[in-house]
Amino acid sequence: MGTKVVIFWHGRVGLPGFFRIFAKIMRKEERYARVLAHFREQMPNVNTELEFGSVFQLLVAVILSAQCTDKRINQVTPELFRHYPDAKTMAKAEPEDVLEYISSVSYPNAKADHLVKMARTLVEKHDGEVPSDMNALLDLPGVGRKTANVIQSVAFGKSTLAVDTHVYRVAHRLGLVSKSDNTPYKVEQALVKYIPEEDIPNAHHWLLLHGRYVCTSRKPHCEKCELEELCAKHIEGSKLA
Repeated sequence: MGTKVVIFWHGRVGLPGFFRIFAKIMRKEERYARVLAHFREQMPNVNTELEFGSVFQLLVAVILSAQCTDKRINQVTPELFRHYPDAKTMAKAEPEDVLEYISSVSYPNAKADHLVKMARTLVEKHDGEVPSDMNALLDLPGVGRKTANVIQSVAFGKSTLAVDTHVYRVAHRLGLVSKSDNTPYKVEQALVKYIPEEDIPNAHHWLLLHGRYVCTSRKPHCEKCELEELCAKHIEGSKLA
């Protein structure tokens, strides 16, 4: 006959051992429920921090934001959009023309080339408009799955979840995904399995912003984290401990 263990918890005072047990044995459904309830309460109205005036400008900003901060992108896009506000104007430019305005972002040469080719493809295949279809988005130069998911979610209100480095890190640290979920696509599939469809568009921003401002990569601000008790660092052998 098996042994049943019942743990009574009255707050968080003097119970570091409890956190290790709790983080390890909590059912995944309960873990998701607690995390989502926290974000729904703390960040009810959330959206991208990128600044844009059209779907095309959002696409440009997201492409530029790869391995670069949104703050930096918001510094360079006003002048870029002043000269190239839409696909038809950017399609007439050369990469070196665009490079002049984005030289301070990461990988500027490659991104300038992608932006011009992307704009030309939009003009040639979609009359200058950004498509909402996933396959059509992925067909655009410089657009990968993460970027396509952002466009579908932010611009078109679809239930897609983009996984960037912040989302990937936080999903693992909060125990929302398994160690075997070791690619962005696997993390995406694991998250959408448990997150209600109506929460999926917000979930990307919730996890991203938590990773950007609280659960940072090198030195997470655990003292400010209200989800700290769920952190994988409480599981024995965790690299975060």
